Amino acid sequence: MNLKGKVALITGASSGIGKGVAIALAEKGVKVGLAARRINELKSIEDEIVSKGGEARSIVMDVVDPLSVENGVKSLKSHFGGIDILINNAGLMQASDVDTFRTDEWNTMVDVNIKGVLNATASVLPELIIQHSGHIINLSSIAGRKLFKGLSVYCASKFFVAAFSDITRMEIGKKHNIRVTSIQPGAVDTNLYDHISDKGYKEGMENLRGQMTFLTPNDIAGSIIYALEAPDHLDVSELFLLPTDQEW
Repeated sequence: MNLKGKVALITGASSGIGKGVAIALAEKGVKVGLAARRINELKSIEDEIVSKGGEARSIVMDVVDPLSVENGVKSLKSHFGGIDILINNAGLMQASDVDTFRTDEWNTMVDVNIKGVLNATASVLPELIIQHSGHIINLSSIAGRKLFKGLSVYCASKFFVAAFSDITRMEIGKKHNIRVTSIQPGAVDTNLYDHISDKGYKEGMENLRGQMTFLTPNDIAGSIIYALEAPDHLDVSELFLLPTDQEW
C-alpha cells in the first residue's frame, strides 16, 4: 500500500504505542484519526503532527461503547472522506492470581482488549468492504502466544486477538482484498504497567526494565509500516517482536 494520502484510525492513540504509531504514520503522509478518551492528550499529539506538516484529527472514543466507536468512525470519515487503515491498539494489562478474584479487572480487560477490537472492527470493516481495499492491524502481545502467571485473563484476551486476526484474514483477505495483521510485541517501554494494582506483580514487571532494553513505540511503528507497505501480493499475517535481551 502506498501510504501517502491514506486515512488511518488509531485507537488508544493518546500515549505509548498508539502515539508513536500516529506520529510515524503522519510522517509517511497518512491522515491520522487519533482516538481515545483523553481529549487533551489527543489534541497535544494532533498539534505536534500538524506543526510538522501532517494531518490529524482528534476523536473522543471509548472502544467499550459501540455507539461511541460508530460516531467516531463517522466523524473521521466525514472529515477525511474515508478510512483505509484500522489500528486496534487500545488495551490494558492488569495482573493478579486468579484466586484473588479481582473480577472487576477481569471484566475491564475483556471489555477493552476483546470487545474494543470487535467494536472498532465492526464499525470500520463495512467501509473497507465497500471500497474493496484496506488493512486492519491488531495489537496482540507476546502474551498472545505464551503464558505467564498472573496474566491469565490478559493472556486470554491477547490469544483472542491473535486468533481473531488470523481467522478474519482468512475470511476477508481474498474475498474483499483486505489485509489483516497481528502485531505481537514483547516488552515495550510504555505506561502499560500503570494499570497493575497487585503490588507484587507490578514490582516484578517494573524490575524487567533493569534486565533488558525495552522496545520503543517507534519500533512497533516501524513493524506496522513494514506490514502496511508490503506489496499487494504479500499479506503479513503476524509479526512477533522481542527485545534482543528477552529470552522468554
